[in-house]
Amino acid sequence: MFKTISLYLFIFSFSISLFSQEQEIIAPEYIRTLKFSGISQQSKIPIIRLGSPLQLSFDALNGEEADFYYEINHYNFDWTPSDLSKGEYMEGFDDVRMYNYENSLNTLEIFSHYRLTIPNREVKKLTKSGNYIISVKDENGAYVFTKKFIVIEDIVNVPVEIKRSRDLRNIEYNQVVQFSVNSPDLFLNNPKQTVKTLVIKNNDIKRAISNLKPQYTLGNELIYRYNKEASFGGGNEFLHFDNKDVRASNSNIRRIELTDIYNNYLFTSGSRKDRPYTYNPDINGGFLVRNISAKNQNIEAEYVRLHFTLQYFEDIGDKEIHIYGGFNNYTIDGSTYMEYDEYTDTYKNARLFKQGFYNYKYILVDRDGSIDEGAIDGNYWQTENLYNVIVYYRDLGARYDRIIGFGTANSTNITNN
Repeated sequence: MFKTISLYLFIFSFSISLFSQEQEIIAPEYIRTLKFSGISQQSKIPIIRLGSPLQLSFDALNGEEADFYYEINHYNFDWTPSDLSKGEYMEGFDDVRMYNYENSLNTLEIFSHYRLTIPNREVKKLTKSGNYIISVKDENGAYVFTKKFIVIEDIVNVPVEIKRSRDLRNIEYNQVVQFSVNSPDLFLNNPKQTVKTLVIKNNDIKRAISNLKPQYTLGNELIYRYNKEASFGGGNEFLHFDNKDVRASNSNIRRIELTDIYNNYLFTSGSRKDRPYTYNPDINGGFLVRNISAKNQNIEAEYVRLHFTLQYFEDIGDKEIHIYGGFNNYTIDGSTYMEYDEYTDTYKNARLFKQGFYNYKYILVDRDGSIDEGAIDGNYWQTENLYNVIVYYRDLGARYDRIIGFGTANSTNITNN
């Protein structure tokens, strides 16, 4: 009983912390498979070039064909509201109903699939780069969830390199992101004050590095050659499951059971932190919805209850174990909690997933919401990871933070310093 109460208090306090720091509202249980289009189809962080279309989709599992409304707001680099009025960053108007939805077809779990595309007849286009939050509300005006997205301009070049750590204590575990900002056409006035950067690993914006300043300047180029300050734990390759055929077991799915819906039981996992690194191709925490028997994946893919089992013998104290990945935008909540089962001496979780291919891993979460990605699955410098660097600029006297550049690199090309 105490454990349950403690868990709910932890989730509540962590959600409030996220809201106060990042201004996001986590989607409720009945909202699932929230997807936002980005520059890469495998990228679950919504990074969109100015002038390009964007698409948000999600499923509502309450079976009510509810009316949802949306609004779009512009934010500064630190996710505080910008000084721009809606007319300055948006051509058209928002706070209107999402009218494009379809009901599920031939599925055991009833749901409605909603899709919003911009531009549309109300919002013609977004006219400014920067940070944005789209808020989805119910018919009473109450917020259901909010979702960040980022709109960029291609004004500066951002070459990125991934290096091994120079710190001998972490040389076997960490990866370092080094980059530069080359601005041939735009003069960056007083860059240590006006230029800000965001370094993101595997599309997880919640744990990005955001406090780097240029170390020095060479002509029109800003140089960032940090070691400790731009260092990430390498982590390990993501685990995965693929249930595109909901009735068939495979190398990851041990057993299938049909109750109210299909249940897929995964093979028991163990700790990987003391094992040698083994390359295992993944999509860096992402997911892809698919049903091999469906013509329309959006409404014909089944919702399946996935059963996770982890054998982990170390004492975790008052910390918790969660499954972790882009399937819910790297959110730690009650649906990702691994509960200890004394009878089998394992940690277990049962969670709904829409049919498809999913990456996930197991992490240790402290009571303050901080995570240890390597406690269970380990940290290895060889791990293949995707890194994105986003460059913000606010000229002296300007009223908002523009995003003037975007760079990306993969640690498959990692080199020694």
